[in-house]
Amino acid sequence: MGGEDKGLVKVAGRPMVEYVAECLRGQSAEILVTANRNLQRYGELCDCPVVEDIVGDFAGPLAGMASAMRFARTPYILTAPCDSPLVSAALGRRLFEALEKERAEIAVAHDGERMQPVCALLHRDLLESMLAYLESGESKIDRWYAKHRTALGDFSDEPSMFLNINTPAQLAELEARLLKACAS
Repeated sequence: MGGEDKGLVKVAGRPMVEYVAECLRGQSAEILVTANRNLQRYGELCDCPVVEDIVGDFAGPLAGMASAMRFARTPYILTAPCDSPLVSAALGRRLFEALEKERAEIAVAHDGERMQPVCALLHRDLLESMLAYLESGESKIDRWYAKHRTALGDFSDEPSMFLNINTPAQLAELEARLLKACAS
């Protein structure tokens, strides 16, 4: 996306982060945004606290998750990427059901073909494990998940929720789709 902060890129007139925050607001007691730039803008758009990564310099999604764990006031954090604006309204419920059923520490969305690691429900008690992993120089989400009891939440019926906007063409396609849906 040409170096743009993807969460602030507009789709159908709204920044992508607004779509995600709006959907998650109905699923969580509190919304936090983790970001490393444009913190004030994110806070204004989402009307919520914004926290910077507590580990490394742009250390990836796990660093953002660790930051959320440190600042959240709830026992679990529900995560979704800001560049996937079609988050399911059932994300939190389905992941919690999978977590409970499997007696897991982590629940991760699965699209029917593969795990979608950034759409997850994690217990805050995992913060120390995550920090130790990151401080060891590791950052691969899948490898850290493998160290814990992880359940998969089935979202094979909602594959569009994992649409990740990385190119102007993907952005144009999504915008046309959203505008068409609004016109119907």
